[in-house]
Amino acid sequence: MNNIVIDNIFSEIEKSKKILIISHVNPDGDTLGTMCALKLYIGDKADTLIQTSETIGIPDTYKFLPGINSSKNLDNVQNIYDLVIAVDVASIDRIVQKARFIFDNAKMTINIDHHKTNNGYGKLNFINGSASSAGEILFNIFSAKNIPVTKEMAECLYVSILTDTGGFRYENTKPETLEIAAKLINYGADNADLAKKCYNNKPKNMILFQSAIISRTEFFFNDTVAIASIEEADMKKFNGTNEYTEGIAETLRTIKTVEISAVLKESGNNTVKVSLRSDNIDVCEIVKTFNGGGHIHAAGCTIKKPLKTARELLICEIKKCLKL
Repeated sequence: MNNIVIDNIFSEIEKSKKILIISHVNPDGDTLGTMCALKLYIGDKADTLIQTSETIGIPDTYKFLPGINSSKNLDNVQNIYDLVIAVDVASIDRIVQKARFIFDNAKMTINIDHHKTNNGYGKLNFINGSASSAGEILFNIFSAKNIPVTKEMAECLYVSILTDTGGFRYENTKPETLEIAAKLINYGADNADLAKKCYNNKPKNMILFQSAIISRTEFFFNDTVAIASIEEADMKKFNGTNEYTEGIAETLRTIKTVEISAVLKESGNNTVKVSLRSDNIDVCEIVKTFNGGGHIHAAGCTIKKPLKTARELLICEIKKCLKL
């Protein structure tokens, strides 16, 4: 634990007049939970920014998070902040459009993250690649300064850790992760209720969408690689949001023979978003070819090619990784 950096983080928060806490694009439970917990600590002089447009809004799954409903979006945020804090944002290109302008023009920027590929793009960086989640890092930052964790803060941090460990199933779940989760429960987080809200509260169309995508998954290399492709037409058919794609790669990874699962999603202008998952293979090495990043067993990238071409390029890199 780098106490000097922690002291500097709190010093910057204290002296700043207007603070913006920012999520990564296509926000998940970790970035949103960490963002809300930090906002609850800082108070009224901090705003939160969810990197979606007004038409997309807050992901339905996480609308229950304390304080999230007051968040800004890319359509209504303004360049008025002297401090911008990015949480769970693995690389600078995960801050886009108007948000990037605000980040670049702030007097001070802080980067709090748990991705090993994070190159420290903030003016002040706290990166711990061995932590399960950004939520775990923020909890330890609070603990280092003896900051009291309220029930609402505990709920937010618990969701961060719960979702980024896959319900405490992934290998990033370490003894200290479970110890922190236990402390958060003691602080008032209802673990059963939060798990239900995160995992058992999906809209009907989301399930139908995922079923349709999974049903046409392609398998390669003796069923060791599963690739699901999502076209823009699929999103329109089911009135889907980015949230609808969550969990597909994880589901494909549960197939007995599959060593690498991938989800490719058309994102307009010949751009494809890629998510890779594996239990035993370092998929982060695969996405580095496309300037992507993430974790050893969960990584992503953007390929600026048509969907068919992107799939072919990805298969080629996967083949190299498997040494076939």
